[in-house]
Amino acid sequence: MSKLVFEPPTITRLTPGVPSKHGVGAVISPMPSIDGVKVDDLIEKYGSPLFVFSERSIRKGMEDIKRAFSLRYLNVQMAWSYKTNYLDAICRVFHQEGSWAEVVSGFEYDKAIRNGVKGENIIFNGPGKSAEDLEKAARNGSFIHIDHLDELFVLADICQSKDIEARVAIRVNMDIGIYPKWDRFGFNFENGEAWDAINRIMINPRLKLIGLHTHIGTYIMSTDAYRIAATKLADLASNIALKYDYFVSYLDMGGGFATKNTLKGAYLSGEDTMPSFEEYAEAITSAILNSQIKPDKLPTLILETGRALIDNAGYIAGTVLANKRLSDGHRATIVDVGINLLFTGLWYNHKICPVTNHSGLIEETTIYGPLCMNIDLIRPSMMFPSMKRGDRFVITRTGAYNTTQWLQFITTRPNVVLIDQDRKVHLIRKAETIDYISENEIIPGHLA
Repeated sequence: MSKLVFEPPTITRLTPGVPSKHGVGAVISPMPSIDGVKVDDLIEKYGSPLFVFSERSIRKGMEDIKRAFSLRYLNVQMAWSYKTNYLDAICRVFHQEGSWAEVVSGFEYDKAIRNGVKGENIIFNGPGKSAEDLEKAARNGSFIHIDHLDELFVLADICQSKDIEARVAIRVNMDIGIYPKWDRFGFNFENGEAWDAINRIMINPRLKLIGLHTHIGTYIMSTDAYRIAATKLADLASNIALKYDYFVSYLDMGGGFATKNTLKGAYLSGEDTMPSFEEYAEAITSAILNSQIKPDKLPTLILETGRALIDNAGYIAGTVLANKRLSDGHRATIVDVGINLLFTGLWYNHKICPVTNHSGLIEETTIYGPLCMNIDLIRPSMMFPSMKRGDRFVITRTGAYNTTQWLQFITTRPNVVLIDQDRKVHLIRKAETIDYISENEIIPGHLA
């Protein structure tokens, strides 16, 4: 284990603030640095807005989740969810930590291969795999998670016509007591569809059933839902063993663990309500260990956790553009981070911190982005200090989905940097230019 970097202590002045409908006592602490690197220095060198990732936080998250599950279960394998954040540098940190790749498209599959992941260490999920994708994955020995019968028949036809075999699993959806149910993906447990798909695979000599997979949803705060899902998946595995005397190699519980971000409309903070990795691990592993699966035939437990491992490691640093008063007298602050960059701002109340110390006086404020559209709203209402044009701020817990769902809309996408464990800063994605945006456009001759 590497030596920890010294973090100097800080002293924060506490000011009760101005009473409002939010009450009193809110404290907005400044965030002058990220992993010991000054935010002002980052913006001066790389521009504003700026995505910042902490390599130390990524590795710490992996250490925490692996410890939580490995203490409770013998064989656990992580598989990094590419759709959560497929910046190559980020993916390679996870792969260095022993994580496989979990992908949901041919594009993501090719990215994993380019990042040095072996075919046999790639899990291929998703409902939209092409015939070419399926053949490539089968030839590479990847785990193909079949989503529907049409895909099963296409893959069976490919394997027969090309004289190849495929290692497969099925995705199973089920009632776990959370609504609306995620029954769009995979085969249903309750109505027998999953068992029907299993039987079709088991009688096909070119399809080898390696595992069973479920993904019950996203930002799941109920550990009991995972207990129910693991119990039902283990029941399927037990029935396979009973009927065919065959033991699947793994149970894949997908992802969906919640982060410390607070959902819009939530009464309590995500920091107070999010289950720990230990609580998730206890629910999942207990269900498998208490099932009818024989102790010497326990499958590998695969986790596709994405959001909970990268959200805390991501930040967006930005700059205040202007202040104004709305018609009802409320203060509005306009910043250079729009909803095109902070897609998760649509469902999270992200924490926003000024970079420098402030007077301590805070006021109800609406935070708008710079886009010329009314929905460009970062926070509809929050207690925030008065910040003038040019002041800088940091939005925390932005690592998941924002660099995969960001939009090239009105403004270009900015630089992305990674702070390594020695506090060195690395540019891992360049800011876009007009040439980059236009290079794939073609002007017809009569418009040249």
